[in-house]
Amino acid sequence: MVVVPVILSGGAGSRLWPVSRDTYPKPFIKDADGISLIQHAFRRMTAIAESAELLTVTNRELLFVTEEEYAACGKGGLKRTYLLEPAGRDTAPAIAAATVHVKESHGPDAILCVAPADHMVSDMAGFLAAIERGVARAGEGKLVTFGIRPARPETGFGYIEARGEHVLRFIEKPDLETAERYVAAGNFYWNSGMFCFQAATMEAALTAYCPQVLEAAQAALAKGTRMQPHGFAELHLDPTSFEAAPKISIDYAVMERAEGIAVVPCDIGWSDIGSWNAMADLVAPDKDGNRILGNIVALDTRTSYIRGSERLIATMGVEDLVIVDSPDALLVTRRERAQDTKQLYDALKLCGREEARLHRTVHRPWGSYTVLETGYRFKIKRLEVKRGGRLSLQLHHHRAEHWVVVSGTARIVNGDEELILTTNQSTYIPCGAKHRLENVGILPLVLIEVQSGDYLGEDDIVRFDDAYHRS
Repeated sequence: MVVVPVILSGGAGSRLWPVSRDTYPKPFIKDADGISLIQHAFRRMTAIAESAELLTVTNRELLFVTEEEYAACGKGGLKRTYLLEPAGRDTAPAIAAATVHVKESHGPDAILCVAPADHMVSDMAGFLAAIERGVARAGEGKLVTFGIRPARPETGFGYIEARGEHVLRFIEKPDLETAERYVAAGNFYWNSGMFCFQAATMEAALTAYCPQVLEAAQAALAKGTRMQPHGFAELHLDPTSFEAAPKISIDYAVMERAEGIAVVPCDIGWSDIGSWNAMADLVAPDKDGNRILGNIVALDTRTSYIRGSERLIATMGVEDLVIVDSPDALLVTRRERAQDTKQLYDALKLCGREEARLHRTVHRPWGSYTVLETGYRFKIKRLEVKRGGRLSLQLHHHRAEHWVVVSGTARIVNGDEELILTTNQSTYIPCGAKHRLENVGILPLVLIEVQSGDYLGEDDIVRFDDAYHRS
């Protein structure tokens, strides 16, 4: 029996702003041990027995940072394939594309085990036992979901009503009184968003209930680009075809409409990390009920979650707060309003605030850059290019750039000239000149970039050639 674990890694995680942002979202948030949510997901899913490959569905802009997270886990044996979305269309198109790929690659009887990248599971043995049961039911031709035995009345989750392992109905997020009744009844479970099914079974369900989603996924794969230049497979979905898919969750598209859905009840220490209160639950409280990470001094402070980055956070005479700091943004709210952080994120996007999209440090396939200072007609960045990293051949219409090498060895194309620069050497790139930067040394290459011009936005870039296929 062929089993393919599938990790779904998408969404902005807006309730976890300011740490989660569009270009570095929720799956990359790290816990108190420095392990990201997507690394936890990788470890869980690669432990599933007899797996044929690990399939990750994610945005194409997150490919290389995802691969770096996986590589840091130190498991290299299982084949890794990335299904790369040009834009998020919710879980139904993502799962449809995964289903089409698995059927083509491994046959109609191959079983997909699907899980989000941004959940936590504390009981690995229980998780693997639940997956084993789910695979068995999927082998019988069932669409299988996993129901979490509720630890408390919870209004932030959807519920599954079941009779034994048979799903009676899916229920939207209830009010508190209804949630209390569900917990007391004993046959209601939290909807975990994890699934098992044969490729043929899901394909038939998609055909019956949402053929537009399936047709868009099939076209996106057929017209997409397949490549393997970096040691793992990349399947770039065709943008026009994929974006024609309705934006809909797999629950609405299939699970709530199909007959004979099976549920595997389980108690595996599951959390969907849907808010800062859920993140707080991962940190042991101190004697005052505070859950603290970072450089914090808390006096006369109680029952608060405080998460810092580098600078000192000092609190005094407060309680029941969520305080989350990042290099360029600070969130302060009462714990009872933590779920409403999405409203703040939406307001930032509506205002066009860059802090909703980008961190001060932005990850790129070749390394990263950090914005050090921005002012009238200038911006200063620190660039770090990893060993072998190579920026695209590009030009800018509205800005000129000065590059100063701090450490490492750079090969630079500047117009018709090619330069090798080392520490304390520099070059000036005029507006409109084609240029490229490459680390040809054995250590990371660090530069200071000074931009000047009438427009300094990240979208002022024309790529002519790119090692990471972004041109």
